[in-house]
Amino acid sequence: MSTTTWTVANSRKLARAERRRRLGPMGVLTHVALLVWTLLVIVPMVWTFLASVKSEDEIFGDAWSLPAALRWDNFGRAWEQAHIGQYMLNSVVVVVFSTFGTMLVGSMAAYVLARYPFRGNRAIYLLFVSGLAFPVYLALTPLFFVVQNMGNLPVVGPFIGLNTHAGLVLVYIAYSMPFTVFFLSAFFRTLPTAVGEAAMVDGASHTRVFFQIMLPMARPGIVSITIFNVLGQWNQYQLPLVLLQERDKWVLTQGIADISTAAGYDQDWSALFAALTLAILPMLVVYTVFQRQIQAGLTAGAVK
Repeated sequence: MSTTTWTVANSRKLARAERRRRLGPMGVLTHVALLVWTLLVIVPMVWTFLASVKSEDEIFGDAWSLPAALRWDNFGRAWEQAHIGQYMLNSVVVVVFSTFGTMLVGSMAAYVLARYPFRGNRAIYLLFVSGLAFPVYLALTPLFFVVQNMGNLPVVGPFIGLNTHAGLVLVYIAYSMPFTVFFLSAFFRTLPTAVGEAAMVDGASHTRVFFQIMLPMARPGIVSITIFNVLGQWNQYQLPLVLLQERDKWVLTQGIADISTAAGYDQDWSALFAALTLAILPMLVVYTVFQRQIQAGLTAGAVK
């Protein structure tokens, strides 16, 4: 071994030893846990992507073998015969409107609770936050009857009752509000008040201060909670299962569940994994594109 090679290898060993010394036992355990979690997430995802372009014989053969040929017709069957295209469009429409409504109402509520002291402020905040303690399953039955009764309202009833996307959007907004208010309230409290006060001295209204000054300043937190809401609402299954019973109104999770059930009889596992890939890819792209904004939003409050 040459002197240069020995020096480089020795430097690497010293660098690794120094990193371990700085990390300490808890740091090493944290990195090991993150590595295990990464494998638990990535390995099934990679296997799903591989299975989506395999034949059924290849899926049930060597699980990690590469496909002999890329079978893109699996996606065609999932898109057309299983109507994944229509279900994906329904999901996009529902998630776009519900996320917009959640962020609009949630940000305004969080801003008022964080920046305007008034009698009952704390009670209202705790009422919002208490929604985090109630699982979806606990309210499915009463929620079904509430939405059913909403359908009996005059004029708007047929648009917000059962088997309507607008009704599902309202339920998504209601279920997303607790975490949105909890997260943004803490974020709004970290913002400086001098800029808003100066704008109000110049004659700006409360509405203008919120939309033109405070909301842009809270952009990292807004982006972070928006992505969390998009991910949660895109993957929601229990609520649409109860509130949407007409097949043409189904969202993507219902369509994939239907393929999974049918696969037990029709044995079209390739189309099932193709549908799963179509459901995963949009959220994977969204998270990859906005990864830095999410991290900035989660750490901004601590840094300030």
